[in-house]
Amino acid sequence: MIRERFGCRAVRIHDIFELQFRRTGGIAAMDLSDPSRPDNGNVEHCLKYNQTLTSRWVRSLPDSTKNIDLIAVGRSSVDLYGEQIGGRLEDMGSFAKYVGGSPTNTAIAAARLGLRVALLTRVGADHMGRFIREELEREGVDVRGVRTDPGRLTALVVLGIRNRESFPLIFYRENCADMALSELDLDDAFLASARAVLINGTHLSTPGVFAASLGAARRVKAHGGRVVFDVDYRPVLWGLTAKDLGENRFVADAGVTQRLQAVLPLCDLIVGTEEELCILGGCIDLLAAIKNIRLQTAAALVCKLGGRGCVAFANAIPDDIESGLVIPGFKVQVLNVLGAGDAFMGGFLRGWLRGDTLEQCCRLGNACGALVVSRHGCAPAMPTWSELQMFMSAGGELPTESFIRHLNHLHWASTRRRDYPELMVLAIDHRSQFEASGDFGSPDRERIAKFKTLGLRALHAAARNDSRFGVLLDGRYGFDALSEAADLPYWTGRPIEIPKSRPLAFEGSADVAAEISTWPLNHVVKCLVSYHPDDAVDLRGRQDRELRRLFDACRRTSHELLLEVMPPRGMPLDSQTTARALSRIYALDVRPDWWKLPPSGDAASWKAIQDTIAREDPLCRGVLLLGLAAPEAELVASFAAAAPFEIVKGFAIGRSVFHDVAGAWFAGLLSDGDASEAMSTKFSSLANAWQSARRSAQEHAQRAGFDLKTIPR
Repeated sequence: MIRERFGCRAVRIHDIFELQFRRTGGIAAMDLSDPSRPDNGNVEHCLKYNQTLTSRWVRSLPDSTKNIDLIAVGRSSVDLYGEQIGGRLEDMGSFAKYVGGSPTNTAIAAARLGLRVALLTRVGADHMGRFIREELEREGVDVRGVRTDPGRLTALVVLGIRNRESFPLIFYRENCADMALSELDLDDAFLASARAVLINGTHLSTPGVFAASLGAARRVKAHGGRVVFDVDYRPVLWGLTAKDLGENRFVADAGVTQRLQAVLPLCDLIVGTEEELCILGGCIDLLAAIKNIRLQTAAALVCKLGGRGCVAFANAIPDDIESGLVIPGFKVQVLNVLGAGDAFMGGFLRGWLRGDTLEQCCRLGNACGALVVSRHGCAPAMPTWSELQMFMSAGGELPTESFIRHLNHLHWASTRRRDYPELMVLAIDHRSQFEASGDFGSPDRERIAKFKTLGLRALHAAARNDSRFGVLLDGRYGFDALSEAADLPYWTGRPIEIPKSRPLAFEGSADVAAEISTWPLNHVVKCLVSYHPDDAVDLRGRQDRELRRLFDACRRTSHELLLEVMPPRGMPLDSQTTARALSRIYALDVRPDWWKLPPSGDAASWKAIQDTIAREDPLCRGVLLLGLAAPEAELVASFAAAAPFEIVKGFAIGRSVFHDVAGAWFAGLLSDGDASEAMSTKFSSLANAWQSARRSAQEHAQRAGFDLKTIPR
């Protein structure tokens, strides 16, 4: 009956009807009076019509059948960016490591803007492949399609910033993992769940990846999705230039044009630079090239024009470029144009897949590209949605320095590695207490190091891989424990201050940034400062300079900062003292990710602290309570006082847990196992007490009919 009504023997649309029968009206509700329906008997035309009809009806189904907005297909590599700017690649001395590869960058860009994104690629069974997978997971990108290739290495790119126009780069992609992507990696159900698929030019350059890319596009198209094509032309990756000419963007080649044009009938959107549209259209004249492209596809065409913005063509191509939809760019100081195109694509697709006008899609793309060219790196420079909205509010004018500082802080805070709504930390970063003049006699370095490792193992026994827990460890005696912690899922902090220094001074190099740059990126920099808002002017000035220097170092090296503020002994304290100290530090344009503050039973003090942070930095992660070696009963009481204030996320307590145990262990009265178990028991008791206090506060708030005071996010 179905075949008779369609008058086409080759129609195969049983999956459409299976879904359609469940809708109101069922098959009777379908409009079959389509004049484009082919005559009975023409099998080739029927097959093409079948695909068109299938796409039309699947696209009309509810979005619940599509749980992925975009699947990006293709390159996935690690970028090694030279950190020295303004010289030859040969003269670079250090490199920053970022996720790279055009579709991978775009996947991260789109995910940060709120789209549901997945990646289809291959990475090596190596450290760099694991790095890519972990970074994608942190960014919220679906990694079901990221295959691990045991026989090939993850691709690498080494690149530098010589000036605003020259960006030397070398692709290390010989037999790399992502170029082994094949049709065998395509999962029909996975692809059917996508509203759109993004393919790119590099993954058309060899038969295997060509088949994989077209196979993915055809499967998505057959299930009602749309196909996006990023031309992404790198002549060196087609074997058309010497290997050291990776930055070369155009070499005319008829074979490349023919291969790229093979995907045009499938496309709904095509995006490229002027050079890329010329290679796609097979002509060095841009307008002629675009007209050639239009002859083979009805897709929307977007030409990126760098700092000038972009021009788009939804329908027929006019006789001059300027008669297209021209959307000007945003004014910024350019540092690095690499990655701007991927950012543009992410922004454009944020609008395109949400049904925005073509003009708005272009504006979103331009804004994302402008933000990325002002920063170092590609993927980490991609903006979040809140950041993009703030930037676009400036109206395209060159931002002021103050605006850029606020924007950069928003970027930093909205792209942090992990959320911590609750955090319970064992603080065992003490140094002076363990040394000759400290509390435990004169233990040697090896014994101190061993005890700190026992402390980490005590935390692990209590936390059982729960990421709400953490540890503070120093590098002087806790180096071995820090190394062991690298394989555990816990928050890790590390002190930088010289113990008991006032004015503040830092350990290690005279250049605090140089010191911190040797730390792993997941190590949070902890700094204890003895600080009072009424300190003498000279003392406060010296401490303020060091705090600014430290904050700048943390941002430059991409480390989070925990600032522990302790009022000096003998100075007056009231309910406003700590809040005033925080206000003074914020006035320095220092915005720690975390605060670590003394316990207080005064609700007025906590309200003042919470209000200060809400006013000065609503993106602050929160406050951790310190313990001051207090007995457990006092700590439990301090938890009850702080728990009603949502800005307090937990605690970072040490001596209350380890002091007595350390004394017995160093005296030979406790075995390693007994010492670790004793610390684990004490720490678990405090963790349970904190969680109980927070639950009680929440229950009390609910009974009273109000919410805990929260910091707006």
